[in-house]
Amino acid sequence: MRETSARLLRLLSLLQMRREWSGADLAERLAVTPRTVRRDVDKLRDLGYPVNASVGVGGGYQLGAGAEMPPLLLDDEEALAVAFGLQSGATGSVEGLGDSSLRALTKLRQVMPSRLRHRLDALRIDVVPQGAPRSAVDAKVLSAIASLCHTHERLRFDYRTHDGAETRREVEPHRLVRAGARWYLVAWDLARADWRSFRVDRLTPRTPTGPRFTPRELPTGDAAAFVSRGISRALSQVTARVMLNAPIEQIAPMVDESWGALESVDDGRCMIELHGESAAGIAGWLSAFGVDFTVLGPPELREECLRRAEHHALLSERYRQS
Repeated sequence: MRETSARLLRLLSLLQMRREWSGADLAERLAVTPRTVRRDVDKLRDLGYPVNASVGVGGGYQLGAGAEMPPLLLDDEEALAVAFGLQSGATGSVEGLGDSSLRALTKLRQVMPSRLRHRLDALRIDVVPQGAPRSAVDAKVLSAIASLCHTHERLRFDYRTHDGAETRREVEPHRLVRAGARWYLVAWDLARADWRSFRVDRLTPRTPTGPRFTPRELPTGDAAAFVSRGISRALSQVTARVMLNAPIEQIAPMVDESWGALESVDDGRCMIELHGESAAGIAGWLSAFGVDFTVLGPPELREECLRRAEHHALLSERYRQS
């Protein structure tokens, strides 16, 4: 009985490793006859595991999806990967997963062998509670959109642009993409007859969903690259050149190459080229450097910096008089 049980577990593990196995391959791996493989497959079915079989030259066995989720066989590293994901993934860009993640992690830990529980406990982390970021999306909304991408149904939604304007959109959803803490939907916009990316945290789906559609081919072929180019364009709407009265060694640790490029001028100064969404945003970055600077261009950035300087001077005067 023990030998049969061990063989069943081994068979189940093999079926989970790849999409399909021939009976001969399974028999060779398990060191049994094809007839024994057939009997073991029947036993797995009796236990609730949906094992599909096909006959013929290309036939074989395949573990299918059932009405209920049967136990999974995970090796040590797979089990730890799932546990770490549950432990750290519930906070961040998706809301509504905290309780479910905690329940799943508790169940997984209960069936872990002691050697894995010790490793998991040793790597527990404390997280400073900061709440979900403003760009966090609801798990149900994310799941609903993903389903429409899969079933090829049109999506109607209200959309809030970056300046707060509300619009009604109807799209053919293609793919969800995560970029940092933000989620984007890549879709064909019917009204604009072009591909667009939408921040999921800014859209509110409407029901009912639209009719089914025949999927179009994204020109780039890669939804992630499409979103990345869109983000780069947004961050490059304004380009500025500024002389900073500080050595390049002092400024370099504060600059990311995705939005700024530095060039040394002399021992006490450096030139920076900045790319941002707006002059106001770039002005904020400049104040964060904490050094004197000269704006070489564009004029709107110079005006924004002067406006901020006057505002701060007014606040300082009010503070002295209070």
